[in-house]
Amino acid sequence: MSRIAATFEALKAQGRKALIPYVTAGFPFADVTPELMHAMVAGGADVIELGVPFSDPSADGPVIQKAGDKALAQGIGMVQVLTMVRRFREQDQATPVVLMGYANPVERYNQKHDRRDGKSGFVADAAAAGVDGVLIVDYPPEECEAFAAELQQHGLDLIFLLAPTSTDERMQQVARVASGYVYYVSLKGVTGAGTLDTAAVQAMLPRIRRHVSVPVGVGFGIRDAATARAIGEVADAVVIGSRIIQLIDAQPRDQVAPTAQKFLREIRIALDS
Repeated sequence: MSRIAATFEALKAQGRKALIPYVTAGFPFADVTPELMHAMVAGGADVIELGVPFSDPSADGPVIQKAGDKALAQGIGMVQVLTMVRRFREQDQATPVVLMGYANPVERYNQKHDRRDGKSGFVADAAAAGVDGVLIVDYPPEECEAFAAELQQHGLDLIFLLAPTSTDERMQQVARVASGYVYYVSLKGVTGAGTLDTAAVQAMLPRIRRHVSVPVGVGFGIRDAATARAIGEVADAVVIGSRIIQLIDAQPRDQVAPTAQKFLREIRIALDS
């Protein structure tokens, strides 16, 4: 059983919902990420989604795009992201870590070195670093069976997005290859856009669960404790990203981790109430 599956099983037994914060690796300071990850766990995070900076994101709104641009300018790429995960694992062997990003950094992984190239090298090195799952925004499920099998051989889950526009056929395609959990994008558009319609989410989740047996997390548009609690009543997990990025953006180096921890503690209390 993967660390992700074990985490969701334990939470279900406790009658609790998963809190999954997203942060961009290497933002707002190149060296702050492992410390920030530990602070998020202390604040109540059950799984951490770590964004891999990419120059041409298709699903990210302006807040996360800006964070990615800053991280790239500070020299953060996939190799550095895996180093951050290894550092996090020196003190935390329990909290699942999911890398969220795009195909290009995976396809081109380590190509300038002689050691290992492309997806196979990425999978082996990600597993060795302590990664538990990957969410590649622009990998369609119908083209991912071999990749999913390779990940599972290394103990990693392949996580997919579903959207308000997803058809039953698309959900079935995702169900065939997804593991760990699926991430329901609650809004049409990019991260941080629009206002969350909790009634629409509540109506959509039973339809998703008819096709998908893994837990369902909901993100895009969750910005405060009240919204998180409302979503937590129907979803298996609440995913929060853009709001955390906004909160830590203007902080001095020594306040980045405490700021994220305080915010997530408020969300955790709301989810558990």
